[in-house]
Amino acid sequence: MKLYSGPLSLFSRKVEIALGEKGLAFEREMVPFTQERGYQPKHPAVLAANPKGQVPVLVDGDLALFDSTLIFEYLEEAYPTPALLPPMGPGGAKARARCRLMELRADEVVFPHARSFFYRTDPPHPDPAQRKANEEAGARAEAALREHFAALDKVVRDGGFLCGDLSYADIAMFMTIIWTQRLKGPPLRDYPRAGGMVRAAEGTPAVR
Repeated sequence: MKLYSGPLSLFSRKVEIALGEKGLAFEREMVPFTQERGYQPKHPAVLAANPKGQVPVLVDGDLALFDSTLIFEYLEEAYPTPALLPPMGPGGAKARARCRLMELRADEVVFPHARSFFYRTDPPHPDPAQRKANEEAGARAEAALREHFAALDKVVRDGGFLCGDLSYADIAMFMTIIWTQRLKGPPLRDYPRAGGMVRAAEGTPAVR
């Protein structure tokens, strides 16, 4: 099994954690990245598997997959133990759907706000108008993230996870929150359960 990853790819790191939690051996190839050109030129093996030219790309035998969520689904079906979704059974379908929904929420609803904080770790923009625009966008993103963190505080369970045991939802939300913290987004001190989820994820073998 081979994973094409990137040094600044949150979504690749999601897959790495899932592979680690499932105890699956894999070869990791980091695609070239520079601050000046990003991921250009695109890695040919990544382009061959993904028309968008983005990582992660997972190759398992004759199968090449892209998109972290699709890779999660494949791993759960092909390598079901240990499970990273709630078990089937009475209420299982709804529990699994809620877990998948939380993963989607992390990737598609919460994480985009973190992009507004890139300016906080870069040198100040030389254009005052652009600096003001960046700060205004950052303030809006911070307000939105505070709402998301408050909502998260209401659903994290006593054990520190979202779906009972560690799941794909926790992996996705953990990585999203870590990015917001690295980019100087709103701190977690006012959201004890969200902070507890981060600490619980940090204590798992694949993250440690």
